[in-house]
Amino acid sequence: MARVALVTGGTRGIGAAISVGLKTAGYAVAANYAGNDERAKAFEAETGIAVFKWDVSSYDACRDGIAAVEAKLGPVEVLVNNAGITRDAMFHKMTPQMWGEVIDTNLTGLFNMTHPVWTGMRDRNFGRIINISSINGQKGQMGQANYSAAKAGDLGFTKALAQEGAAKGITVNAICPGYIGTEMVRAIPEKVLSERIIPQIPVGRLGEPEEIARCVVFLASDDAGFITGSTISANGGQFFV
Repeated sequence: MARVALVTGGTRGIGAAISVGLKTAGYAVAANYAGNDERAKAFEAETGIAVFKWDVSSYDACRDGIAAVEAKLGPVEVLVNNAGITRDAMFHKMTPQMWGEVIDTNLTGLFNMTHPVWTGMRDRNFGRIINISSINGQKGQMGQANYSAAKAGDLGFTKALAQEGAAKGITVNAICPGYIGTEMVRAIPEKVLSERIIPQIPVGRLGEPEEIARCVVFLASDDAGFITGSTISANGGQFFV
């Protein structure tokens, strides 16, 4: 029977590529989303991947949403914490609301999603937790004190939880994408992309969402059972750790 994989923010951008990549690899996939009903319905129709709506910043919503996924597909064995938001501003202009919304979704969301599946993974002696962080969680980014803090926190969460899960067959790893050619990034003016962003990337191009998805599929596999607490930096050589 196919293992069940749950991808948060799984109907658009990198998350959509991850959902499709896992389905292609043979997983039974559930894609969570928070707001865009039209896009989610279209994604479900295009891919046959079941979609479920809830906000990862709410623990109760995550608990209930995961219960709905498991009722339909079975126990979640692979969790990809991909959902994230930005509320960018220079720090002197950043409001407590802008800070809190990003921390609640991009960092606390990992706790809210992982905690309800953790006991089941421990009981079954198998689990894969894959956290999508960011290059900006590694190096920081001007105008993103909230986002960088949350994404750096994701890495600390990954390393700590990996130590708890190891003896129970649960691996916990992170991926830090650089600039990926999602709809959002490609909406940046061409002049800015070509003159300011791509020159910072040694391979000379944006990454593709499918390249991040392939990292996820590997970390979810049995072949990656000896890898835990690790971070894959998928950024075209833009930043080394």
